[in-house]
Amino acid sequence: MTAAAVAPVTIVPPAGPAGMRVTQARVIRSEWLKFRTLRSSWITLGAGMAGMVGIGLLVSWATNNHWSRMDPIERLTFDPASRSLTGAFLAQLAVGVLGVLIVSGEYGTGMIRSTLGAVPKRLPVVWAKVSVFAVVTFVSTLVAAFAAFFGGQALLSSHGVSLSAPDALRCVIGAALYLTVVGILATGLGFMIRNTAGGIAALFGLLLVLPGLARALPSSWQNWVVPYLPSQAGMNLFAVIRDPSTLAAWTGFGVFCIWAAASVALGAWVLSHRDA
Repeated sequence: MTAAAVAPVTIVPPAGPAGMRVTQARVIRSEWLKFRTLRSSWITLGAGMAGMVGIGLLVSWATNNHWSRMDPIERLTFDPASRSLTGAFLAQLAVGVLGVLIVSGEYGTGMIRSTLGAVPKRLPVVWAKVSVFAVVTFVSTLVAAFAAFFGGQALLSSHGVSLSAPDALRCVIGAALYLTVVGILATGLGFMIRNTAGGIAALFGLLLVLPGLARALPSSWQNWVVPYLPSQAGMNLFAVIRDPSTLAAWTGFGVFCIWAAASVALGAWVLSHRDA
């Protein structure tokens, strides 16, 4: 009996759709899809923007009503542009919480494993989350900043200024830029800490607690520490009149950007070197 020769069988995997390789653009599109389909993302962001506008209008109205009883020194240093943007201090809380959540939320549900399974090279995930959240935050906060400014100046009446006043436009755009960098800083912390409570605590510690602790230092040290802290460096971007001991508007914003870049870089390193 002669055995028939059997030809080797080659198994060819099914061909996927043409051009469906992983690219940075597709990862960004995926992150945008995840962000826009989460109702909680828009509720949190919307609440922050509503608070930014609402507080700006309330503070401007109260200032105008209280003008005749204000201290002369307070009138001399009055900054109508930044007064109408007071709500940015509240908005940073909403933006910061959401920035942490878009990362830590995936770790909490285990979805991060699916994300990294679809994108084996991990760094594109970092760049995609940061870029999507930065663009959404900037557009949203810019609209809110213009609304707060125009509404606030109207309520300030004769004590207000127009957008053409010196540094007024810089203040409005600066508020949006500051909040955008807060969001980037928060996203980096989310990648580093991977826990919602821990990330939010770290963010608020950097922005709110650390400046208070630094002011407890000897006065000779404060001038070398306080101006370079994240929030202290960035906030002058939406103020016309600033404390002489602080950094200039764009210099301080540059320092704030370095803080955010360091946060994202460390977050990217943790994602690349630790299991999900």
